[in-house]
Amino acid sequence: MSKVYEVITNQIVAQLEQGVVPWARPWKVDGLAPSNLVSRRPYRGINVFLLGFRAASTPWWLTFRQAKALGGTIRAGERSTPVIFWRWVDRSGRETEAGGAGEANRAPRRERLPVLRYYSVFNLDQTEGIDPSKVPAADAVAVAPVPTAEEIVAGFQEPPTIEHRAQPRAFYRPATDSVTMPPRSAFGRIEGYYSTLFHELTHATGHTKRLARPGFDKNHAAPFGSEPYAREELVAELGAAFLCGEAGIEPDIPNSAAYIDHWRQNLSRDSRLVITAAQQAQRAADYILGRATKALEESAAQSEEPAGDEQAA
Repeated sequence: MSKVYEVITNQIVAQLEQGVVPWARPWKVDGLAPSNLVSRRPYRGINVFLLGFRAASTPWWLTFRQAKALGGTIRAGERSTPVIFWRWVDRSGRETEAGGAGEANRAPRRERLPVLRYYSVFNLDQTEGIDPSKVPAADAVAVAPVPTAEEIVAGFQEPPTIEHRAQPRAFYRPATDSVTMPPRSAFGRIEGYYSTLFHELTHATGHTKRLARPGFDKNHAAPFGSEPYAREELVAELGAAFLCGEAGIEPDIPNSAAYIDHWRQNLSRDSRLVITAAQQAQRAADYILGRATKALEESAAQSEEPAGDEQAA
């Protein structure tokens, strides 16, 4: 499994080394999120950022086999993009009756374990020979960013308290389950206000009465500079990016050398960090949006697993 983490993390780090923050880039085309052409289902989590690396002209992606099944081919010289999925594998095990050794074994029990895999996809604009009638019309979807962002905030069920104060800091306080924001007038662009608010609301989903993210204490945030702190900050950054995408807002994320170098170093030290954080950020965004995360993940796993195209972990 470590190979998959390394493949994906190396792609993210390579972007950071080029001065590009992957989660700060818009990924929708004509208002549509990157989706599989055959299943019509949108990609989720870290896949959204991976597919955003390429300046694609269509939102539609497919595997080599899917292109062939549609009567098309991949143009010579085109490079694929990796996407990940989790495959559930049954592993049989035996357990003993309570009391320890020497007691009769129970019948074998089946245990389901998630195994990370990846496979390669191509954008529709990298193919030729596919009948246009098999491609949905990508009509531009009109989105009013500010009203949509407000709807997202208003739709957060049992949210934290949100208060505005005439001070320069934005923060989430677990002990009071409250988000404190500077006034809107303190932000040069409205995108900055909502990016910041979405960041803090993502933090709030980690509270023990919501998603209870690992390392999240109901009374205290993780100590500054610690590994749990870095992980939670990345979850909040990615969660804000997902929510900005929903609202049609380009994330207002720092692009300074210090910011980029900070995440480059963190991701280089821990190849699992960005994939784990993206998964938790997607759950946080789903929670705020009122979506059934488990059902979405199972549906995505079924749609994103093309037989024979995946790479071994």
